[in-house]
Amino acid sequence: MKSKMNFLKVLLFAMACTASANAAQLYRWVDSKGNVEWRDTPPPAAAAAKKVEQRTINPGAASAPEQPYSVMLAAKNFPVTLWATDCGDGCNRARAHLARRGVPHTEKNPQSDMEAFKKVAGGVGVPFLEVGNTRLQGYLESAWDDALDFAGYPKTALVPLKPQPKPVAAAPKPAADGAKPADAAAPTPAAQAPATPAPSPPGPITAPPVR
Repeated sequence: MKSKMNFLKVLLFAMACTASANAAQLYRWVDSKGNVEWRDTPPPAAAAAKKVEQRTINPGAASAPEQPYSVMLAAKNFPVTLWATDCGDGCNRARAHLARRGVPHTEKNPQSDMEAFKKVAGGVGVPFLEVGNTRLQGYLESAWDDALDFAGYPKTALVPLKPQPKPVAAAPKPAADGAKPADAAAPTPAAQAPATPAPSPPGPITAPPVR
């Protein structure tokens, strides 16, 4: 009986060591220029790192696509919403940008609720991005990176995101007594020209009108 107990202790110790060896370390810090860095190694001495954080990630949990704590914290403090339609290259690049950085977000189709979109965007141009209180009209890679960096999202995806189905616009309500459907007069959002970046987020960023 005693030998069995010793065997169990040795087995449990070996399992604990294996789990510890397989755990990955993730380091987050802010460099001397204010840039947020994410790496699997500690910051170098020359980086003059500030606000260094260390996280342990268990790869065994990767099968369930749960985002790391840092990403979940950014998503809580700076939720991301993408307003887009089938606007061609601009919307495709916008979606690819969020996927490349692994940013959890909600995608909405302005045609489903044009009034809400106008209230948020102040216009009808897509793609349109919300990062917390920062609003970006039109797609410009540098401006989007600035807003996402400020919010604390990683530069590359730490956990692959599940592909999101493109939102479909709601069907117009049936017309009564020959009247036009309520949604029939709503214009289709047009593709927006690239936005002009602001010096630093957060803050509204709007694109100049397309001539």
